[in-house]
Amino acid sequence: MESTNKYFFKDMSVMFGRSVRHIFRSMDTIITVSITPIAIMLLFVYVFGGAIETGTENYIDYLLPGIMLMTIGSGIAYVAYRLFTDKERGIFERFHSMPIARSTVLWGHVLTSLISNGISVVLIILVALLMGLRSSAGILEWLSVFGILGIFTLALTWIAVIAGLAAKTPDGAGAFSYPIIFLSFISSAFVPTDTMPSAVRAFAENQPATPIVEAIRNLLTNKPVGNDIWVALAWCIAIIVVAYIFAMRIYKKL
Repeated sequence: MESTNKYFFKDMSVMFGRSVRHIFRSMDTIITVSITPIAIMLLFVYVFGGAIETGTENYIDYLLPGIMLMTIGSGIAYVAYRLFTDKERGIFERFHSMPIARSTVLWGHVLTSLISNGISVVLIILVALLMGLRSSAGILEWLSVFGILGIFTLALTWIAVIAGLAAKTPDGAGAFSYPIIFLSFISSAFVPTDTMPSAVRAFAENQPATPIVEAIRNLLTNKPVGNDIWVALAWCIAIIVVAYIFAMRIYKKL
């Protein structure tokens, strides 16, 4: 089995290094990923924020978790595009002809997604601090926030892998991210769900973005997270498992 291959981690480190080099040679992709979430953050805080009642003194404190999710949703589109490019250029065929663990090619892209999206999220947080973000969270709470965001990134990245491998065009490879980004709007990311019509509220409270946003928000404000963190982790782990299975099935057919 591949998992017992003693060269698996060595192969994966090589594939990871290859993908990371591509990222750092084109840092503009990270900046591009961050521009839209930053623009939305500025718009909602300085234009709409005064008219939105969230029960918090500072709207940026309420808004930040949803913006971080949007940033990750934007970033994974590049994973799908890079995988599509590798497929179209015959890179996979070249790697498959070598004595390496096949799945490490995908894992290189997946792990790189964690790095690039992590940099984008840190950039968003720095901008939020300049806009007046104040958090009472300690080190453990911040580590928990980044842990949740990391698992969320893994979940979305494996969906991106499916899109990149199955797409027929470059535009199709990245277009899947739009519905994912849209989920943040129909959640508690921008306004409390109890302000929504009943049908919209029911959807908002029973989709992945809301418990993830609520768990992160409570951690950043040093409040009890309740069941939100477990629901958020359950959603992310379920998505990872299902997306990984489908991604590997598609990959083996290439």
